[in-house]
Amino acid sequence: MKESPSVQQMLRTAVLAAESKGATTPVALEVSEHFALADVFLIVSGSVERNVQAISDEVEDALNASGARTIRREGRGGGRWVLLDFGDLIVHVFHQEDREFYQLERLWKDCPVIDLEGFIAETADLQSDPGDSVK
Repeated sequence: MKESPSVQQMLRTAVLAAESKGATTPVALEVSEHFALADVFLIVSGSVERNVQAISDEVEDALNASGARTIRREGRGGGRWVLLDFGDLIVHVFHQEDREFYQLERLWKDCPVIDLEGFIAETADLQSDPGDSVK
């Protein structure tokens, strides 16, 4: 039986999967002090409904492949705001317009922001020279 990944591993997997489908402006918030049901929110944006759906599908597939179980999925049909609940990690995939309207980052402004630069740089490195990543 595969061991469940840590929240840090899940976050890394989710960021890389979202970036691979063109997600923009990723923000991760440490919500555990204010929200008992999860440790981290990952918020990303897609440009159109189909992009939001593609991002959410890729994130869910990648996390499930890594051993994380999807507890709940909401909003997939509309393609405007998809919520993926993996227990310690909740991923919000927004259409750009809806993200601006709901402003989750502002609502959770008291929560520390998790630095994602390393994950994003890793994605850029893989896209620029995929042959070098297999050494």
